[in-house]
Amino acid sequence: MKVAILVEGATEVAFKEKLHEFLKNRLGQKMPRLDFKPQTGRIPKEEKLKRVVENLLGDYDAVIALTDVYTGTKDFQTAEDAKAKMTQWAGNNPKFYPHTALHDFEAWLLPYWDTIQKLAKHNRSAPSGAPETVNHHNPPSDRIKEIFESGKSLSYNKPIHGKKILEKNDLTIAIQACPELKMFVNRIISLCHKSKKIP
Repeated sequence: MKVAILVEGATEVAFKEKLHEFLKNRLGQKMPRLDFKPQTGRIPKEEKLKRVVENLLGDYDAVIALTDVYTGTKDFQTAEDAKAKMTQWAGNNPKFYPHTALHDFEAWLLPYWDTIQKLAKHNRSAPSGAPETVNHHNPPSDRIKEIFESGKSLSYNKPIHGKKILEKNDLTIAIQACPELKMFVNRIISLCHKSKKIP
């Protein structure tokens, strides 16, 4: 099984190693080949997305797109809206699977706030509520950037610090705290081994 995963940029690529480690432990010999395909800042829209998906399906068994709901534009109102639009743009292709990070990828780092505090060298408290409810007006990426700017560390670098936040933590913690992440991980698992899905 070969799966292409369209991602917005370098932060999600930093997540690849941790995701691979988690899936390998769960899937063993059924582990798919996952190729992350970074786009230039965001997932393509409309006809361009359809072309990209069709081209990739010449070499891959499935294509997953992972977009932030918060893209800096008003394209998507909710996670469901983002998935519906991407499905439509891709021409309702049965081998295309749209997924979202709500509201941005850094929501999936918020469950590791203790690690973020250590790296930022600051004790600012974690945003309240479930990680994926941290909203458009002050998205998770901004919250993490703020703690780094308040602390005695270097400025927040998405790929470098994203990898450091994840590397010594258990991905299961974020999966259980973030329903959209769980759906994304279960999509990959179900493409390879339906019985191993995370409840």
